[in-house]
Amino acid sequence: MWSPDRLVPHKLRKAVRLAAVFAAAGLLAGCFQPVYGERSAFGSNASILPAMRSVDVATVATTGLNDRLPRVGGEVRNDLIFALTGGGGGLPATHRLVIRMTSSQQQIIVDIDSGRPDTQNYGIDASYQLIDLATGKRVVDGYTFARVSFNIPGQQQRFAGERGLRDAEDRAAKVIAENIRNRLASYFTAGT
Repeated sequence: MWSPDRLVPHKLRKAVRLAAVFAAAGLLAGCFQPVYGERSAFGSNASILPAMRSVDVATVATTGLNDRLPRVGGEVRNDLIFALTGGGGGLPATHRLVIRMTSSQQQIIVDIDSGRPDTQNYGIDASYQLIDLATGKRVVDGYTFARVSFNIPGQQQRFAGERGLRDAEDRAAKVIAENIRNRLASYFTAGT
């Protein structure tokens, strides 16, 4: 049978749980510190922005038979410089970032009538090292990759196929730059 005094303990338990959740949220809200913020949560200027701005991005070394890859390496370098400095000028270099890249292309879908590819995957593999200029030691050693697909609309539209490849190269370059930036932010935040 239903009784009003049975309902009170249930409402009370629910209110206690809700109060505990809000109390935990309030306590944890003070632990938040934006990674790219100008100031830390404690009011000091202990953010990673000065460290990120003091990274010198070396010219990207490209290997392979692809004569388009040096342009893509330049895109990766430019995207990284912008991501690390925020578009502002850099600080005196304390670290140097060295990147080596290779690329690949794979036919995914082939037209059975003409034997020409309709869809291809473009890939970039990049290895990178962050070197501390004061000691000459490698402090970060990593590898990242990006795979993007693009369409080739047919034999009659060669310009569209070339433009699709260039767009795929640019998208892959942005993914590589973002992955490296995130890894460097992790290093400068946690030291690992």
